[in-house]
Amino acid sequence: MSARHLIIMAKAPRLGRVKTRLGRDIGAVAATRFYRRTLVDVTRRLSGDGRWRTWLGVSPDADIADAALWPTGPDRVAQGAGDLGRRMARLLAAVPPGPAVLVGADIPAIGAEHIWQAFRALGHSDAVFGPAADGGFWLVGLKRLRRAPDIFSGVRWSHPETLADTLAQLPKGWRVAEAATLSDVDDGGAFRAHQSRMFSDLGTRAKTR
Repeated sequence: MSARHLIIMAKAPRLGRVKTRLGRDIGAVAATRFYRRTLVDVTRRLSGDGRWRTWLGVSPDADIADAALWPTGPDRVAQGAGDLGRRMARLLAAVPPGPAVLVGADIPAIGAEHIWQAFRALGHSDAVFGPAADGGFWLVGLKRLRRAPDIFSGVRWSHPETLADTLAQLPKGWRVAEAATLSDVDDGGAFRAHQSRMFSDLGTRAKTR
């Protein structure tokens, strides 16, 4: 059986270059710190699982060799140029044969169980999507039994219909599965909600000890 591949899309965590929308609410330094910490945590959490091989799909390409910027462990592959759809399509085509799942590095709630659920879904589906509450998606996976068609052309990114647009591009007859609904942290409200959940989880764990 072909190996499974998990691709984590990541930007170099440089001040003012990541989470700019969040930075307008909580400050650029805090937003960059959040992104860097989430990138490291998510990569560490997911890359140690032997059920798949993990890759970092990095941007900008010029920073791919700068080891100080990236979490250790996964091999790195450049995203290349173009809009989000072109870069995702390039990454999904770049890894060796086998089912491939792609996620963002800025979704702190991702766990190995979410990734395994997606790979299991690809056992009986051609594609799997993890919906986001804003109408987009945080995960896309393809079985890749053959050369994948361009499913991201004409998609309206950062739009309430992003997922719907992508689903409309899928070939007729494809079987599609749905993973859990998760969201990234893009603004101050989402950041505060994330912080609240973290403190709540810490309190719950403390009570059970």
